[in-house]
Amino acid sequence: MKKISVVIAGRHSTSICLEEEFLFELKRISFMRHQSINEIITEIDKSKHTKNLSSAIRVFVLKELIKEIPQP
Repeated sequence: MKKISVVIAGRHSTSICLEEEFLFELKRISFMRHQSINEIITEIDKSKHTKNLSSAIRVFVLKELIKEIPQP
């Protein structure tokens, strides 16, 4: 697990713990979207259906990876 500090909506500092694999993919998604990790996490925080931000990030990353799988 890796702990990182993030700022949500430009004003709320918090830290999250993610497995390194999820953090790697989050950084890759951030790069591909030309968005900062803070911007992406702010979006996730606004739309999450759980109180656990780390879990919401994992679901987000999983959904993004699924989108990349070629559909038949």
